[in-house]
Amino acid sequence: MDAKRKAIYSDQQAYTPNGSMPPASALIKRAKTEQDEPVRTQTVSVTVNRSSDLLAPNVQLTGHQGEIFSCKFSPSGENFISSSMDRTILLWKTFGECKNYGVLKPHNNAILQVLWSQDGERICSASADKTVALSDAVSGARIKKYKEHTSIVNCVAMQHKYTGETDIIASGSDDGYVLVWDSRHKKSTNHLEYKLPITALYYNLSGDILFSGSVDNTINAWDMRKNEILYTLSGHTDTITGLEVGPKTGDYLISASDDSSIILWDIRPFCSNPTRVTNIFYGAPHTAGNSLIRPSFSKDESRIASGGTDRCVSVWDINTTNLTYKLPGHKGTVNQVDFHPNQPILLSASTDKTMFLGELDSTATMQKV
Repeated sequence: MDAKRKAIYSDQQAYTPNGSMPPASALIKRAKTEQDEPVRTQTVSVTVNRSSDLLAPNVQLTGHQGEIFSCKFSPSGENFISSSMDRTILLWKTFGECKNYGVLKPHNNAILQVLWSQDGERICSASADKTVALSDAVSGARIKKYKEHTSIVNCVAMQHKYTGETDIIASGSDDGYVLVWDSRHKKSTNHLEYKLPITALYYNLSGDILFSGSVDNTINAWDMRKNEILYTLSGHTDTITGLEVGPKTGDYLISASDDSSIILWDIRPFCSNPTRVTNIFYGAPHTAGNSLIRPSFSKDESRIASGGTDRCVSVWDINTTNLTYKLPGHKGTVNQVDFHPNQPILLSASTDKTMFLGELDSTATMQKV
C-alpha cells in the first residue's frame, strides 16, 4: 500500500507540458534511461600465431624432489637435462609430452651444474660431493668420476672445439683450484691455482682461453697454453655467479653477479676499449645466497636472459639493452636459463623444484566475428 500511495502522489505532482496539473489517473510517459537499452554482445575470435613446435606456448615440468640448480638443452635441441639438490640428473624430451626418459645418479650430494658434450652423447656434472662426473647420455652409465678437489665443486666447463669422443673439462671449486681433465685419463692433466673459491667457468670457442669468476668480483682470462692470466675483467661489485660466451661469433662474454647486473664484455683479441665493457643490463635482482644464477646467450647473439630472486626470467635485447620480456610463473629463485639452439624457446629452472619451457615471439590476432 505504501508503494502505491507514493506512486499516486508522484503522479499528482507531475505537470503536463502546458503547466496544468493532470488528473490523478493520468499516465505519465517516463523518459528512456541507459538501463532500458538492449545489451549488445559481440563475438571476438582470437588466433595465436605460434613460433615453436612446443605442445603449448608454456609448459611446466615437475619431477625433481629438491631445488633445481641447472638445466641445459642438448646440441640438437631435441632433449634437455636438469640437476637438483635431490642428487639426480633428469633427461627430458623437448617436444611432444616432454617425457622424462632417463634418470642419472652419478653423485652423492647436490648436483650444481650439468653440461652436454659437443656431440650430445655424454653429460658432465659438478657436485657438492667434491667430485666431477662424466656420464653416458644414452645408456646412463657413469664413465668417469674425478675426485681430486678438496671442497665443493661449483662449476664445470667443456671445450667447444670438438675433438672426437675426447672431452676436455675444467672444474672450479671452493678449494681455489681450477682442475683440467682429459676423458682419456684418470687424473687431472692441468691445474690453475687462484686461492679463492671459483664460482663460474667458461671456455672461449677456440678452447685456448678459459674464463673464471670468483668471490673477489672479478673475471680472469687464462691462457691455457701458458697457465697465465692474460687479463682481468673488473666491473662487478659482488660475486660472479655465471658466465657464457656468445655461441655464434665468440666475440662477447656475459657475466652475472650478485650485484644484480649482467655485463656484456668484448673479448676480441684486439679490443680498443680498455675496460672491455660493452653494455650493462639491469632488471634481474640477485641476492647473495646459496644459488649461483647463470645467464644465457641466444644462439644468434641478439638476446640474453637471466633468472633472478624475483622469481622471474628477464630477457634483454643485446643491442638496445631494453628489457623485452619479464616472464613470471616460478615460485622461487630462477637459478638458470637456457635458449634453445634452433627455435625461440627458453628453458628455466628454479628452487621451487619446477622448470618451464616458454615460447618467445608468438603473437595473438583478434578479429570480430
